[in-house]
Amino acid sequence: YIDWDIFKAPLDKAFAEETKNRSKGGRPPFDKLVLFKALLIQSLYNLSDDQLEYQITDRASFKRFLGLKKSDKVPDSKTFWHFREQLIEKDVIMGLFTTFNETLDAAGVFANEGKMVDASFVESPRQRNSREENKHIETGTAPEAWKEKPHKLCQKDVDARWTKKNNATFYGYKNHVKSDTKTKLIEKFEVTDASVHDSQPIEKLLTEKDEGQPFYADSAYTGEEQDKIYEKKKVINKVNEKGYRNKPLTEEQKANNKKKSKTRARVEHIFGFVENSMNGSFVRTIGMARAKAKIGLMNLTYNICRCTQLKIAVCMG
Repeated sequence: YIDWDIFKAPLDKAFAEETKNRSKGGRPPFDKLVLFKALLIQSLYNLSDDQLEYQITDRASFKRFLGLKKSDKVPDSKTFWHFREQLIEKDVIMGLFTTFNETLDAAGVFANEGKMVDASFVESPRQRNSREENKHIETGTAPEAWKEKPHKLCQKDVDARWTKKNNATFYGYKNHVKSDTKTKLIEKFEVTDASVHDSQPIEKLLTEKDEGQPFYADSAYTGEEQDKIYEKKKVINKVNEKGYRNKPLTEEQKANNKKKSKTRARVEHIFGFVENSMNGSFVRTIGMARAKAKIGLMNLTYNICRCTQLKIAVCMG
């Protein structure tokens, strides 16, 4: 059971000024909690705004979840888009994620017996740009021809990046997560473009609350700079060791890696759930701000689903 009222306070606070200034005439706006829960449905099934409107209209179960009667008007796709844009503008989504996790923490849900990190690609619509245009994007500027056509520019994602991994090409962003080893709940996350190395956001992901806990990650998180961060954050380094040219791993190191991987691999279950049960990690938006919002909602939706799997009652008091 999820007590959805825990989200009312941050939503009400974010839209307090708008509510205060709204004139008494005209049709009353849709309840913000209803719109927020609709975005969770969207994240769970990875739907477009148009599909979200259609599916809520079509499915009685979705209407029940939102607290809508058969006769109630369903918000249209433009309403969902506008509400999400408002959440981005007011920087509310991270606050909603934090609110849910703080409720879990207060209830003693996080085991805090270890942390694990990993990153996953979140692809976005691929841009068909020339090499010259891509050079401009990589330097953080837009080609002059695009500036003269604002309608074209607004359809170009200048924040997403190309990268290669295991001979496969990806375009978009990365979702870097730190999760609890026992519950597999996402505790913190960072969003970057796809070209950023997995280990770069590690200092932001680790906090003082992780002190004294075993820390698990794959060999991408090894290195002198990373070791300094682990020492600074006072975590117990359980990161898989990496072999190098002319210096392969010893049998003992391989055995240690295998043992550590039994815990480390649990973080893969998070991304597996997103890919298989949430119809994949793909964003249809343009730009970093919108990608962060969509990925934040995706991570929050995962945590809510994980709580129902663990049969955790999330409520106040």
